[in-house]
Amino acid sequence: MSPEVWVAVIIGAAVGALVTFLATQLSRRNDAIAATLVPHRTRELMAVLQAGAVIIRRDRRSAYSNHTAAALGIARPDGALNTDLADLAEEAWRRDMALEGEIAVSRGVLSAPRYVHVRVTPLDDELCLALANDNTESRAAETSRREFAVNVSHELKTPVGALSLLAETIEEGADDPEMVRKFAKKMRKESRRLTKLIQEIIEISRLQGGGSVIEHEELHLDGVVHESVEAARLGAEAKQIRLVTDVKDRPVVVADRDLLVMALRNLIDNAVAYSDDGSEVVVSLLSRDGVASVSVIDRGIGIEVKDQERIFERFYRADPARSRETGGTGLGLSIVKHIAHQHSGSVSLWSEPGVGSTFTFKLAVHQEGTS
Repeated sequence: MSPEVWVAVIIGAAVGALVTFLATQLSRRNDAIAATLVPHRTRELMAVLQAGAVIIRRDRRSAYSNHTAAALGIARPDGALNTDLADLAEEAWRRDMALEGEIAVSRGVLSAPRYVHVRVTPLDDELCLALANDNTESRAAETSRREFAVNVSHELKTPVGALSLLAETIEEGADDPEMVRKFAKKMRKESRRLTKLIQEIIEISRLQGGGSVIEHEELHLDGVVHESVEAARLGAEAKQIRLVTDVKDRPVVVADRDLLVMALRNLIDNAVAYSDDGSEVVVSLLSRDGVASVSVIDRGIGIEVKDQERIFERFYRADPARSRETGGTGLGLSIVKHIAHQHSGSVSLWSEPGVGSTFTFKLAVHQEGTS
């Protein structure tokens, strides 16, 4: 190499060494300052807290933060702070009082934000203590409860309103026996729908509540399948739909029999409701690799792709008009999903418009000698 190149290499190495030295010194200085602001014993205490804990400096950086705070995304080990948290700390200093707030923390462009509840308390003119807890699940649960109450109110209005109108019509035409019989029949239909809706609301509330109890027992799943098919046979015969069972195995599962019958009955009833008169619904059972699968297969109208992801939501109907006609409440598939989750199982859907749908309910096969 030429002398000029050697000189350039030496200068570059010297500059690199100087930068490394200065960075190390700065890091040590920051560590020393942080250690002075937050004693070792205080750090040990904050480290074992379940909540996220951050000591905030007046320069909008952290003097110390525990691992939970880093996991929540409100502070980094290098001292960087979430902007909203720093703003809340400044407001707490300005008002000289503890403040609480909720911070939306985003992790990446596509990920949903997490909601963190923070309480910031000024310790003196230079330091604030922030304690944070993840509020995402409780926020979602509260939203779900609120939406559920609104949906229940809306769904109950329809049959109750219909019954009121039918009663008024019968009262006005009491001297017309034919009309009375006609509208009395409609009243019976609406009352059955109302009864079914109330029963399903009670059931899904029980399944979603922490107090729901499952009476586990060892069951031959083929027996549950046959019982479910028989329970749905009357409705199928009314539409001249043939129910076919295809049982390939007799797996044993540990489950609540009544809940399993309810889940499979809902799937079969759903297949019957959305199939054409005179068609066929197949209920198959097989066991493979420790998993028992019950599939309910119809050749009905199918479900659009845009509806498939939401079909298990409470009160969601892919075809509201047809659902009203068949007496559907929009809760049946949601109940199936919750029963599957209660049994550590799953329910899935394959569907194609104009071809039909297949709902598959899966459970773990019970192994002898396991509890």
